[in-house]
Amino acid sequence: MNARSHARHVVDQFGAQASAYVTSAVHAAGADLDRIGERVRARPGLRVLDLGCGGGHVAFAAAAAGAAVTAYDLSAEMLAAVSAEAARRGLDRIETRQGGAEALPFPDAAFDAILTRYSAHHWRDVPAALAEARRVLRPDGFLIVSDIVAPEDPLLDTHLQAVELLRDPSHVRDYRVSEWRALLEAAGFEPGSATPSRPRMEFASWIARMRTPETHVAAIRALQAAAAAEVTAHFGIEADGSFLLDAALIEARPKPGR
Repeated sequence: MNARSHARHVVDQFGAQASAYVTSAVHAAGADLDRIGERVRARPGLRVLDLGCGGGHVAFAAAAAGAAVTAYDLSAEMLAAVSAEAARRGLDRIETRQGGAEALPFPDAAFDAILTRYSAHHWRDVPAALAEARRVLRPDGFLIVSDIVAPEDPLLDTHLQAVELLRDPSHVRDYRVSEWRALLEAAGFEPGSATPSRPRMEFASWIARMRTPETHVAAIRALQAAAAAEVTAHFGIEADGSFLLDAALIEARPKPGR
């Protein structure tokens, strides 16, 4: 068996599907994107890092709100797709840089805001990534994390992680809100309250974005069919496999003196 590194998994999974993530309706809209745009617009002239930019929707929102944005991602193909879409939209204040979240190629206090959306559940080492985010963020800056989160109930958590990994081998973990708060505090941030949302995953497009093998699709459907009533009710599992996820937006600020 030829094992791949986790970083290679991420690049292989997302590089080939870059255009699908640029055009994905799930990723292209949402109250969290609106909130990000509002926060950026409130402070003109921000220098922003979109950490794990994926299809670039945060970068587009921040640039449209007046920020100068660095879109940062592991996948060169994803970054090329972001650059092409930015040019199509006439957003000329977006630059791209390639690399991992755990080792950022930027000097200390380089950014006024760090934004990450639907990315952190792929990071190999979230504590290291958050420590780097804290390093490159100005003391008066802010961090916004928006991601899928796991329910606090272990029964629901286990189901979620299982179907996520079957769908996408680059998945690491959807963290609980309580875990996010602890991770942020340990990295030197003061997290605010979590703003929840419940995006619906249309099953056919959800698996198509990841080119999930048929054997894994069958396994996901089998898990859904065998799920406890509490799981079916919480995730709103539908006849075709479509379901609801839990998501949260958390804004954090650097702790004074760190």
